[in-house]
Amino acid sequence: MPVNKLSSIAVALVCAGLPLSALAEQPQQTDKVIERLKVTGQKQEGYRSSEADGATKLGLSLKETPQAVTVITREQIEDFGLDDINSVLESSAAVNVENVETDRVYYTSRGFELNNFQIDGLGLPLINNNTHGRIDTALYERVEVIHGANGIMTGVGSPSATVNMVRKRPTSETHLEVDASLASWNGKRLQLDASGKLSDRVRARVVAAADNSESYIDRYENDTKVFYGVADFAVSDSTLLTVGHSEHRSHTDGNMWGALTLYYGDGTPTNFDESTNVAADWSEWGVDESRSFIDVETALSDNWTLRAAYNRVRTDEDSLLFYTYLMDAQAGLDPETGLGLLGYGSEYDLDDEQDTLDVYASGSFTAWGQLHELVVGANYARLDYVDHSLYDFHTGLGFPVMPSLKDWDGNTPLPEFTDGAAGSVIDNTQKAVYAQARLSLSNQAKLLIGGRYNDFTTDGVGYGVDQSRDDAQFIPYLGLTYAVNDALTAYASYTETFLAQTERDRDFRRIDPLTGKNSEIGLKTDLFDNKALLNLAYFHIDQENLAVSDGEAINPETGVPEPVYRAADGINSQGLELELSGQLAEGLQGMVSATVFDIDGDQLVEDYTAEKLFRTALTYQLPQMPAVKLGLTYQWQDDISREQGVVGPMYDNAGDVIVTKQPSYGLLGLMASWQINDALSVRVNGYNVTDEKYLNSLYWAQGFYGAPANYSATLSYSF
Repeated sequence: MPVNKLSSIAVALVCAGLPLSALAEQPQQTDKVIERLKVTGQKQEGYRSSEADGATKLGLSLKETPQAVTVITREQIEDFGLDDINSVLESSAAVNVENVETDRVYYTSRGFELNNFQIDGLGLPLINNNTHGRIDTALYERVEVIHGANGIMTGVGSPSATVNMVRKRPTSETHLEVDASLASWNGKRLQLDASGKLSDRVRARVVAAADNSESYIDRYENDTKVFYGVADFAVSDSTLLTVGHSEHRSHTDGNMWGALTLYYGDGTPTNFDESTNVAADWSEWGVDESRSFIDVETALSDNWTLRAAYNRVRTDEDSLLFYTYLMDAQAGLDPETGLGLLGYGSEYDLDDEQDTLDVYASGSFTAWGQLHELVVGANYARLDYVDHSLYDFHTGLGFPVMPSLKDWDGNTPLPEFTDGAAGSVIDNTQKAVYAQARLSLSNQAKLLIGGRYNDFTTDGVGYGVDQSRDDAQFIPYLGLTYAVNDALTAYASYTETFLAQTERDRDFRRIDPLTGKNSEIGLKTDLFDNKALLNLAYFHIDQENLAVSDGEAINPETGVPEPVYRAADGINSQGLELELSGQLAEGLQGMVSATVFDIDGDQLVEDYTAEKLFRTALTYQLPQMPAVKLGLTYQWQDDISREQGVVGPMYDNAGDVIVTKQPSYGLLGLMASWQINDALSVRVNGYNVTDEKYLNSLYWAQGFYGAPANYSATLSYSF
């Protein structure tokens, strides 16, 4: 029977409460198997996490891991209503969420593009280095951000960071939680989470969420629906089988493709209202994603475990898009009338299929009077995608002349998308073998040494350009930890990374593979009776062939302008990161982080990247009123800018450099919750309560504004 059918059938059987006798000869206690295999998944209390699955496969604690790691726990997600992945990452240390459009988002960290997104430690780099649609967090227990290169777990990607989303797993105790929320702009959300034992050997969990909201942006609305079912059961007294499936539907009306023009022809900033939207009233973007997985873990002996994990992903995207650009780049946008823009409509569809299989053995052995740990594994991943673009060159509706954006209401006829058919048929395959050992040099000193050999191939044609590539490389990993005392550990690590890039230059040839070298040293120490962890890290990254924006060029295949890139050689980044997380005092939970770094080698990247970041999230349970919890978040970044060209000859200040600037700013969020009784609670959240006006990003030449002050209220019932 095919693996994907087994996954679906097993989930259906478990959720129906059937005993699955065909899959286990004798009744086994799931709890005992879990204890034997040390499989985690129970809900973790507070803001300090004990481990990060995405950093190594050795089961190391965060303190034992020789890299900076941020973990956004479920409690923090729930306290501050972080219901989508972008709000989670905006709260994390060292990640810049580059909201260039409403439904297409890029990410950077330590000055480099962040394209490694994983679920339960598996996944390939993002297609075109961005996410599409709204990604709901209802089905995740926590989100891990492994700073820098992640050579053992991924091998490919940039040395920025890896985001690992950890799914919720069944619990032994029975619980049911229902959350209902109302928010600004007619926001409505309903979420259900139920878990427990179905029998002595079977546990299951079901998560469902529906989220619908209008927006501060005119004509923009998103509707998201999520379903997730997972079950685990004891096949024997030493083997645990977990199967799961999720469906994620995100549909948007009024989505932006591109964003606002940020300057007039004379170089002055446009400063539109936050609600301004370039989208047509027929714009829409749907993203439907199905994920199935099977995870089998068995104890080979008291010291060794074998684990195999298979993930299957199928995504279907359909969109109608509307972009605006300057008819005359020299004249620009007229500073008196606001005229000068041309519309650009397109129909875009994307389908992708991902299959990933990872098998590894891990365990410990004794040598030279010390206990050592080892993991050896292999990974196979395949990503095939087909995308298709259509335009309207014959009716005049595909490229309408725009009114001033201040007067634009999205009213334009739907074009006939039958022209200029272009697209991609791309197959990516990754084959990898890896090994990592943690050698005990002494009771205090531990050496992590290993490597990963990655063979990454690409076949196919994208928009008339041959995408074929075959890149293989060995990625070393070296780490050292030294326990100075019971509380303080010093560490150092070094790894490399590479990535076959999809970006194209002005000749529409692909940029050579991205390569990087990542070094980090740091200190980790327990504080406040081991209830909090402090991490101080210094990092240095050297990278070559980073694809950076180089404006637009006419695609010879389609005849329309497209973003193009150039390779930035010798770019490097170095800086300091400080993070404190956990219980900071009696009743006070929190995460506080500060990042300062410097980019050299590319002025454009340096200008649009915020190089100073401060993030904090704090909650305090009142000792006089233990049912009441108060909290705040504050996210600050320094100023960013982007050169947009020079003023044209028709203006008195011709030749002046046009620079878009976003001064430094901070966003304050507040929360208050009340545990009415054992089952019922209410929570109120405020976001950007000081009503700061700011541009989300200058990663592109266009941009749009972040949300003004907004609020939500959530009623939760649980038992």
